[in-house]
Amino acid sequence: MVGVKGYRLLLTVVTQPRPLQLLVLSPAWGSPLHLAIKRGIDVVGSTLLLLILSPVFLVLGLAVKFTSPGPIFYRWRVVGQSGRPFVSYKFRSMVVNADALRSQLIPLNEMGGPVFKITHDPRVTRVGSWMRRYSLDELPQLCSVLKGDMSLVGPRPPLVTEYSQFTEFQKQKLAVKPGITCLWQVGGRNQVSDFDEWVKLDLEYIRDWSLILDLKILLRTVKEVFSASGK
Repeated sequence: MVGVKGYRLLLTVVTQPRPLQLLVLSPAWGSPLHLAIKRGIDVVGSTLLLLILSPVFLVLGLAVKFTSPGPIFYRWRVVGQSGRPFVSYKFRSMVVNADALRSQLIPLNEMGGPVFKITHDPRVTRVGSWMRRYSLDELPQLCSVLKGDMSLVGPRPPLVTEYSQFTEFQKQKLAVKPGITCLWQVGGRNQVSDFDEWVKLDLEYIRDWSLILDLKILLRTVKEVFSASGK
């Protein structure tokens, strides 16, 4: 029979929160040279892509404008490194009142955790669906990379509304600058259904980061784009 003291001890053990998994940083994050090269790649890469893809921007902008009422760009309110909020932009791929309709679709959420994701989102427009297949709606984020809010490669930034629901474990993904593409996008975005598993991929990237790893992710991203694996 368990005494009062024993019961209190048992209660303490049962209700004690699990210890937070310690964030492990790649030694490369501590190298000013490596960080300078990463930033240089971001600046040069985003500048060249913005120049080369400017005709594509024009075509996509016109396609959005003439096929769906509303603005061409979607103001993406997200959270960056160390919890700092900023505004980025995407080509609008949903109906103009998509945010207001989200609460009605919560029961259909396929992602466990604070992030919302469904495969056949009824808010997505016809042109938006096509852009998402090739991740073309993401292109305006190159401006955020050039500005310095994002990197070409890094953990995906969460929406401000999502971040407010993050656990301390999940917040660790923002220890570094967020990116347009990441391990989750090239290795499991259509298979991962639990947000903590997504976070684990981000922490794996943070732990193993190197310039070579960024290059590998960028090359795999190109492959994913041309294979139209986006949803």
